Amino acid sequence: MSDRLPLPGSEEAGETTEECGFPPYITLAHLFNAPAGWEIRTRALSMHQFQYVKEGAAEYVVDGKSYTTRKGDLIYHAPYVPHAVRTIEGEPYLCISILFHFGALRISPELLGLSSGYVGNYAGHPVEGWLSRLIAHYHQPGAHNRMLCQGLLLQTIAELDASRSGRNATPVQEKTKAKIVLVRNYILRHYGRNIRHEELERVSGLSRNYMIVKFRHIYGMTPFEYLTFVRVEKAKELAVQTNLSVGEIARLVGYSDVHTFGRMFKNKTGTSISQFCSSLVT
Repeated sequence: MSDRLPLPGSEEAGETTEECGFPPYITLAHLFNAPAGWEIRTRALSMHQFQYVKEGAAEYVVDGKSYTTRKGDLIYHAPYVPHAVRTIEGEPYLCISILFHFGALRISPELLGLSSGYVGNYAGHPVEGWLSRLIAHYHQPGAHNRMLCQGLLLQTIAELDASRSGRNATPVQEKTKAKIVLVRNYILRHYGRNIRHEELERVSGLSRNYMIVKFRHIYGMTPFEYLTFVRVEKAKELAVQTNLSVGEIARLVGYSDVHTFGRMFKNKTGTSISQFCSSLVT
């Protein structure tokens, strides 16, 4: 066996994005009953992988860190991170294994709110049921089963991110998170004007650098990247739901210069706002 799986989208990778329609693209999902003495020597995958222990135990080494996993434990392998696994003598090992990717989006583990290695124990948690249902639907034909699988995977990722963010949070961490939510809400209310870092510092009571780090940790982007994201989405809404001109839309989402707005929109979406509209209306 090769130490590295082929890149998503390559001919070797098997399933293509056209077959799935939309991300996340699940390349493999199965329930694996390891034979005695089974092991995988150190390797790195080009995709994301979840391994959930249904029964028994196994020993993992992920990016140099060792973990002994038992029933209910979930391990996550990020793309290109080295890992190895082996069974424990006298112990069975039954696990759910799911291999997936996001195609051209190249979503990072940080954006998913995950880090390689041990994620947590989910015995009796809804995550366990979602993963088991995913396996059952994956081996059934039909587009509806594939969409159910993708929905269950996204639901699992969202839950892991949420539970991990709140797990063992100290009062100080909870207070900081609340301040970051204030920053996000402030951006949502004032996206149509020129927001400055100093305003966000006053709203949060945090220093600029600390605020940026914490905002990125929670939302996967900086406050001003989020501002641009909000402006793009609001511009799309206005383009579809109103008869406003491009210049009027630009001003409403915070751009006094229509050309600057146009370049930003095309840079973020890959198309001009007029092309975006014409692609929706026939």
